[in-house]
Amino acid sequence: MASVKKDNRLTASQSFLCTGFSGFLSRSLTSPLEVVRVKSQVGTFHCKRGFCQSFLLIYQSEGLRGFWKGNLASCLRLFPYTAVHLATYKKIVHLHMDELGFISQWRAILAGGLAGFAAALATYPLEVVETRLIAQNCKQPTYIGVIHSLSKIYRSEGLLALYRGFSLTVLGAFPFSIGCYAVYRNLDKIWQEPPFRFTPLQNFINGCIAAGVAQTLSYPFETVKRKMQAQSARLPHYGGVDVHFNGMMDCFIQVVRNKGVLSLWSGLTANMIKIVPCFGLLYTGFELCKQVCLYRNGYIISPLSYQLAPGVDQSLGPSELQELKRYLRNRNFNSGDSSF
Repeated sequence: MASVKKDNRLTASQSFLCTGFSGFLSRSLTSPLEVVRVKSQVGTFHCKRGFCQSFLLIYQSEGLRGFWKGNLASCLRLFPYTAVHLATYKKIVHLHMDELGFISQWRAILAGGLAGFAAALATYPLEVVETRLIAQNCKQPTYIGVIHSLSKIYRSEGLLALYRGFSLTVLGAFPFSIGCYAVYRNLDKIWQEPPFRFTPLQNFINGCIAAGVAQTLSYPFETVKRKMQAQSARLPHYGGVDVHFNGMMDCFIQVVRNKGVLSLWSGLTANMIKIVPCFGLLYTGFELCKQVCLYRNGYIISPLSYQLAPGVDQSLGPSELQELKRYLRNRNFNSGDSSF
């Protein structure tokens, strides 16, 4: 949901690095909320007494370390997900471009959807590992680390166990997309002004609102997916899941029958609270990394500020700027007399 405006002063690898760093920072600092959310969705005993008591019970039973279970798997998933998504999107867009290099809006949307599907498919086993690590008690672990988890699940349950619940990722994308579309279609009515006049703060609020609405609509699919990822007859207490089921539809039925319809939104409080700090940290982390890269590329005078380097044409790309600098040096221009 959260996005940052593309800056042509960064190389492709620098943009990738900034995206990865911001995701790592955001996920790591909001990990306690993510742990509470996932445990609530799975239905472990920690979350039977409400949102606030969940933190206390997790701390008492597992200590501070319990709030960062599965965070490494979540962060490791960022880089291949981003790489596969970008590569697939570019490939599909290139195939559907016309002779002038244009692509229709619907084809661009389709390309984005297919790229998201490919990225989710490639990294889904890491999401399963994250759920298993969060659901277990880290003081009596069944899984130790990401590699051990992948290996043990594959050896004891087979390859399909690493993709259990994947269809719900696809199904959940539809209500998620509808929620985003509904919000962004009505932003001008909310703010009483056209979108091109929105300030950065308004765009940040817009992203939070859209994420809140979209995630609420798709949340039941996410809850059932987490239960399917966690459940295993080979684990103590079936992985901590609060209902036993056979397949996706049976999971929906058992949850509604035994826990009520509203239990499909278990952990929604933690999810909603997580949105604002998550987006804020994503933006902050990206900007911090971006400043360092812009300083290295020669566009600003310090990595601690956005003060532009004097005489540097900010419209040039990194390779163009470096080429111009080499040209000026070869022409024996003085740095004080040259203007880029």
